Order: sequence, then structure tokens, then C-alpha cells
Amino acid sequence: MTSLAQAEGKTADPRAARLATRAMFLVCGTVTASWAPQVPLAKARLGLDDGMLGLTLLGLGAGAMVAMPLAGFLAARFSSRLITTLGGLVICLSLPLIILAPDAPLLALALFLFGAATGSMDVAMNVQATAVEARGARPVMSSFHGMFSVGGLFGAGGTSLLLGLGLTPLTAALIVSGLMLALLLSQAGSMLPPERGGTRAGLRLSLPRGLILVLGLLTFVLFQAEGAVLDWSAVFLHEARGQDPSVAGLGYAVFAVAMAVMRLTGDGITSRFGGETVVRLGSALAAAGFLLAILVPWPVAGLVGFFLVGVGAANVVPVLFSAAGRVPGTDPGLAISTIATLGYCGILAGPAAIGFVADHLGLPLALGLVAVLLVATAAAARAVRV
Repeated sequence: MTSLAQAEGKTADPRAARLATRAMFLVCGTVTASWAPQVPLAKARLGLDDGMLGLTLLGLGAGAMVAMPLAGFLAARFSSRLITTLGGLVICLSLPLIILAPDAPLLALALFLFGAATGSMDVAMNVQATAVEARGARPVMSSFHGMFSVGGLFGAGGTSLLLGLGLTPLTAALIVSGLMLALLLSQAGSMLPPERGGTRAGLRLSLPRGLILVLGLLTFVLFQAEGAVLDWSAVFLHEARGQDPSVAGLGYAVFAVAMAVMRLTGDGITSRFGGETVVRLGSALAAAGFLLAILVPWPVAGLVGFFLVGVGAANVVPVLFSAAGRVPGTDPGLAISTIATLGYCGILAGPAAIGFVADHLGLPLALGLVAVLLVATAAAARAVRV
């Protein structure tokens, strides 16, 4: 951990760096989530059907997948502070471009840029967070991820409020971008600086292997579980439990609230029980939440189950990111970009795989398979002993 702290510089104020890093997670979460309420408006404005909208939205995921490995390399070669700042600038400036896109191809291009910037910032700010954590005496990664969750609530809720007040989509986007841009620029200089002595030599991109691959696969499972709740909880509660659509949407809401609360309090939990215990018990609790939802036929059991998924899964990913940043002989930037990319594959491909299984075997069984993968994650918790 000492070498990692040295790699991000010795002169920055640790407290200011922690606050600045929290601000970066808040910025990324807020701007990213602010796009969600704009999606149906963009669909109506451009006259897109569901199939064309789905293809267009792939631009965001494609941009993130392309940029994440490169972002880790650049953060390692230059600095996580620089790449975090540049990524934040681009997502703030590209949000209005998405709203202004006049047709589907240009919307897909704007979303590709937005996704690339989001993926780059996501990787780099986690590298910065790992360095900040290495300079302290206790875990702080969960609180950083908690600020991302808070940003998600702010972004989606705030944009919905602005649109509800009658503001145009562009005006709402400009307000969100302007506020987050101001926060970004005010805090960027307080992040940990790069290592003195120039860039690092000998860095190269490579396929994941060994412990990094294991951590990446565990991250894949956790992101897949999150994607399952995001895309399928409302469908499950409506079709399998007969809930009204307005109530069925509460499945993801209780999950998101549980995630935010647990991540904001997760550093104390990790300090007390250790990362291995957090991964083992958290993954097991998330699996139990899925099983409660699909095995108990009462509608309220589904809501309680998805709440438990949020409680259990919340702090597992922060522990996995911290562990990746500590793997001996591996640059933290490259390690974190690797597991982040694999995790993003989970949140993109996982819900689609669930849909495929659901078509053939039913949605409850498809969600049950996610629970099985979470049990396997709990069994592999020793991987975070780095």
C-alpha cells in the first residue's frame, strides 16, 4: 500500500484528496443518471421504435467498453487525476450534445462519446480512490461508491423534477452539466497528483489472468446481479406477482436506496469485519434476497428480497476494486480497468442473458441462476486476501 500511495504523490492534503474524490464520484453518478429521464423524450422526439432505440442505446455501452481498458493504461502512464478530470469534462459537455442530436445515428455517436467519457472517468476515479485509501489507516472505498449512488439519485430525481417544472430537455441538461462542471473544476486540483519523475515505462495492455481475472469474474457477477434488478425486477413483480406497474417499479427503488445507504456506511463495516467477510456474507445475502423474491409467492416478499440484494451487494464491489489495486506486481490503473471492464460486461450482457433464459425456462429460474452465481462468489471470497 505504501508504494501505491507514493505512486500518486506525497504532497497532496489527504483530507482534501478524499473530499475531491468523493466529488468526482458524485459528478459521474449525477451526470450519468440524468440521462435516464431523457430517454423517452429522445425516443419521442426522433420518432424511434423500441428496436431502433435499443440499437441506438448500444452506443453508450460500446463507448464505455472501448474506453475502459485504454483509460487504465493512460491513468497508469500519466495520472488518475488527469484522466478523471478529462473524463468528467467530456461527460459534462457531451450531455447537452445528446439532447441536441437530430437523428438516430448522431444520437448513437453522441452516446458513444458519453459512454467513453463515463467509462474513462469511472476507471480513473477508482484508481484515484485506491490511492487515497492506501494513504489512510482505514477503508474508504465504499463511501466513494456511495457518493456515486447518491449522484444517481440526484441525477435521475433532479432531472425528473426539472422536466416536471416545465423546463425543456436541453435546459435541464445544461443545468445539470453546469452544476457538475463547476463542482468538478473546483475539486480537480485537490486530487492526488501524479508521481514525480515523468511517465512510467514498460506499461502495456494485456489479457487478464491470475488473480486479476478472478477478481474480474467476481465483479462480473456482482454487476450482473445489479443489472438483473435494474432491468428485470419490475417485470418480475408485475408478471409473476401481479403487482401494478406503478408498484412493481418499487423493486429497483428499494434496491437503489439500500445500495446507497449501505455504501455510505460500508467503510465502517469493512474496517470491522474485513473485506473477505464482506464479500462472503454480502454475496450470500444478495443470493438469499433473490431466492426470497422468487420462492415466496407474496408480493411483499419480492420487495424485501430486492432490498436484501441491495444490502448484500452494496459493499462487495468496492472491496473488489480495493483488492485489485493491491495485487502485487500489477499497476493499479491496469488492474482496475480490467475488472471494471469485465464488470461492465456483466451489467450489459447479464440482463440479455437473463432474458434468453427466461424465454426458455421462465424468469424466476433465470433470476435463480443469478443467485447461484452469487453463492459461487461467496465461496471465492478468499480472492480479496491481497
